[in-house]
Amino acid sequence: MSNRSSTGLILAGVGAGAVAAASYAWVIRPWTLRWGATRSEVEMALPGDDLIAFPKINSTRAITIGARPAEVWPWLAQLGQGRGGFYSYDWIENMMGLDIHNTDRVLPEYQHIKVGELVPLAPNGFGVPVAFVEPEETLVLHGDTRQGTEGIQIPLKPGDYMAVSWGFYLFERLDGATRLVARWRADWAPSVQNALFYRVFLEPGAFLMERKMLLGIKERAERLAQAT
Repeated sequence: MSNRSSTGLILAGVGAGAVAAASYAWVIRPWTLRWGATRSEVEMALPGDDLIAFPKINSTRAITIGARPAEVWPWLAQLGQGRGGFYSYDWIENMMGLDIHNTDRVLPEYQHIKVGELVPLAPNGFGVPVAFVEPEETLVLHGDTRQGTEGIQIPLKPGDYMAVSWGFYLFERLDGATRLVARWRADWAPSVQNALFYRVFLEPGAFLMERKMLLGIKERAERLAQAT
């Protein structure tokens, strides 16, 4: 192969890579961050936004559920490892040793969630505390490693931190259906390594899991509504 041909292939490859990167940045990524949400839902101020004032990742996703908020809320109230699960791809979660088991029924013992209660994410007791709760309306979780990690060691370098807020909001429509809006905001210590990890791994992974979660809640809530 001539040098001219080799140079052409290299340039073509670089061009294709640039197009792919631009497509992700301008089309795919915005879609994943706003999946299912309307412009007004993306732009509205919601309880818990102030917990992460300047997020490096800010996603708002939503889904319409053919059930009233009272029939959606139980699935949010029992979120957590060892509780109701997260209604997502539990086989992925369990590959990471999280021992998640998604339930298809309402668990009465987990329906009275309170501020300060820890929603467990892993069997070692690590989780995210409840920062705000209004039954049948709002549930906001918030964690910041600078404020402690409930005695669980997180492998962070000196000076590193991770802060997240994860909110769920129920809005009843005039037709009796419910809009479930999920907002996830995250901040971390700035570094090239952190930016690559959170942008390349965590952000797409969070979309994959949260989308399935919203669909899982929809399926369970609508089944509950039909049974009552």
